[in-house]
Amino acid sequence: MTEDFKPETQGAAPSSGAKVGRAVIYFGFVVVAAGITYAVVRGALARPPADPTAERIRVLIEEANRLLKELDDKRSG
Repeated sequence: MTEDFKPETQGAAPSSGAKVGRAVIYFGFVVVAAGITYAVVRGALARPPADPTAERIRVLIEEANRLLKELDDKRSG
């Protein structure tokens, strides 16, 4: 055999430190992906702020309907 060929290092499994390091990196990727997903979903499902103009229009429509009902009651009664 030659000095360059070392069968004990050829195809050997990575050390436990390398396995732990790789696991930490994968865990980091999973955490970052989960955080991004959470932010996107929360942003997509967030309600827009209440529009005061829309609320005022709704109140005016209800008041107009009430007045029309009173007018119809006066005409028929």
